[in-house]
Amino acid sequence: MFNFHKLNLLTHGPRMQTWIDRLPQQIDHALDAKRHGDLARWQAVLGQLPVITPSSYDLTTDTVRIGAAADLGNVIQAEFKDLLMKFHPWRKGPFDLFGVQIDTEWRSDWKWNRIRDHIQPLKGRTVLDVGCGSGYHCWRMRGAGAELVIGIDPTLVFNMQYQAIANYLPDEPVFVLPLGIDDVPKDLRAFDTVFSMGVLYHRRSPIDHLFELRDCLVKGGELVLETLVIEGEAGEVLMPEDRYAQMRNVWFIPTVKTLELWLRRAGYRDVRVVDINTTSLQEQHATEWMHFQSLVDFLDPNDPSKTMEGYPAPCRATLVATAP
Repeated sequence: MFNFHKLNLLTHGPRMQTWIDRLPQQIDHALDAKRHGDLARWQAVLGQLPVITPSSYDLTTDTVRIGAAADLGNVIQAEFKDLLMKFHPWRKGPFDLFGVQIDTEWRSDWKWNRIRDHIQPLKGRTVLDVGCGSGYHCWRMRGAGAELVIGIDPTLVFNMQYQAIANYLPDEPVFVLPLGIDDVPKDLRAFDTVFSMGVLYHRRSPIDHLFELRDCLVKGGELVLETLVIEGEAGEVLMPEDRYAQMRNVWFIPTVKTLELWLRRAGYRDVRVVDINTTSLQEQHATEWMHFQSLVDFLDPNDPSKTMEGYPAPCRATLVATAP
């Protein structure tokens, strides 16, 4: 399933190679069928995807476009769509795969468009995307010129979605691995840019996560960090009693000033805020490709400025910083 030979050819430097050498064992463990009852079904669907050569593709547009409907030939588009639907829920996108519009829960292009002009140009850079989901942003990073993009996300269905897309782009240097940040070797220091978007608030120890991200970066490399924030002063943090917007695994939501302080304490330099945005019902919503509950179901119906639990509604900040 994973082209380790291609990844080896693209790898630069002994530090990265130390991780690449471990990957076969790590991925075998992650894909152990005993760990997820749907894995065999998902893999069977991957095997059923038709062999199609895209006439063109574009990784620079809001919708990642691969091929055209005419490329399907004798393949019935509705049947192709049904196969892709078996990887539900599709959360990050959107994609257009041979004319099939994958309308994902998140308009991930909105986030990308908010930050892309505020980060170091990705041309020629080696990039790590932590918590990448289906890999939508990984493809956009490649479209922005990154030389190698590795995404990590332990949720297996998201990895299957990536595999479905990558099946039609076999020569692109974009890899999504079913791993978490804990699987990355300590003090790797191999990436020019590291993205962590929508991850920090899920970590029980957010400061440790900032150190983990720093240790993935080369000296002078850039961190792009996006996370939930609240209004307030330095030192203030919200720790939900139980759930936040119906999510159980939200631990700490800092103010922007607290987040800046955390980054400086973790050794980062040139810390700056590039975007603050309140998540809208247009940016995160249920669709036929993700028909579970979404943001509208998590807000107070009488006061959408609050979550169901009475906390401030989701607001996200993106900061960039330089690794020492």
